[in-house]
Amino acid sequence: MVFVHGYGEYQHMWRFITPEFEKDHRTVLFDIIGEDQGTVDGYPSERYGTLHGHADDLLRILRALDLHQVMLVGHSVGGMIGALAAIEEPERFAGLVMITASARYVDDDGYTGGFSRADIEGLLDAIDSNYLGWSRATAPTVMADGTRPELTEELVQSFARTNPRIALQFARATFLSDHRDDLPRITLPTLVLQCTADAMVPASVGDHLHEHIPGSRLEILSATGHFPHLSAPGPTVQAVRAFVDTVEV
Repeated sequence: MVFVHGYGEYQHMWRFITPEFEKDHRTVLFDIIGEDQGTVDGYPSERYGTLHGHADDLLRILRALDLHQVMLVGHSVGGMIGALAAIEEPERFAGLVMITASARYVDDDGYTGGFSRADIEGLLDAIDSNYLGWSRATAPTVMADGTRPELTEELVQSFARTNPRIALQFARATFLSDHRDDLPRITLPTLVLQCTADAMVPASVGDHLHEHIPGSRLEILSATGHFPHLSAPGPTVQAVRAFVDTVEV
């Protein structure tokens, strides 16, 4: 099983999920390039103007490790990066789990992504002008777990690991992307996991993924917020395990 984190995260944030699957799977975790201050020097900006550069990085890792029959678990933009990789080399994968992922964040005619174009431009301006301030203001809303403030603080510190210049480019590649036309090209067994209330990804987005990914399953977790692998690991593990156990490899 390969786990791909989302925007502003790093691999340690899967720690509540992976022990369940280490019992019967080889698990591979990695940090998306740029999600660490140490990767600034030599960062090839032109490669990461879209999510395809990150999907290609994922495939390079799978090839280097000679991994096949991969169950890909991706959170948020990590789910879309995993989907793009699976479209490129479907024979390398067994299944795909997309946790609070989105194919498009900006509203469109007949489509509700959760944000207007002005909303996203404002988000990008805030990241550009005061990334750490944006991080601290945004974390409580997207974590949405007032009973465990330590998770919100962990998210703030996770955001802070990223160089602001790289964070802005990754934000543009993420929040201005539109991969709706790619969804029908996903040929793997796919589980779409959605939370009951998510400030980043409304229920309509999960419905859209489910409707346009052939044969996909949609499950609504009894959890709020955008990070159920942190705030609700029990229901998240249960849903992923039930799906993994039904996928033939």
